[in-house]
Amino acid sequence: MESVVMYTLREGVDRSRVLETYPRHKAYYEAFRAAGGGLVALGPFQDGDQAAGSMGIFTSREDAERFIAHDPFVTEGLADPRILEWNAVHFD
Repeated sequence: MESVVMYTLREGVDRSRVLETYPRHKAYYEAFRAAGGGLVALGPFQDGDQAAGSMGIFTSREDAERFIAHDPFVTEGLADPRILEWNAVHFD
């Protein structure tokens, strides 16, 4: 079963801090995936609401937990993650 991590920006987080942290976040997710971490996809919502946050899709809850444990957006206090189990139907 896949897992989805929903990120919500913490109250009062300035967009400039998100942009400043993004390069560390990007380096982290690229390294996580290159090391075999089960990261399927991730990214921000594009609805214009800064508080809407973002989400990531992982192949397992364990990979989702491993990822958020060291994600700069979480460790630097910018976002609160929430893991949801996802029983996805794939149309390959």
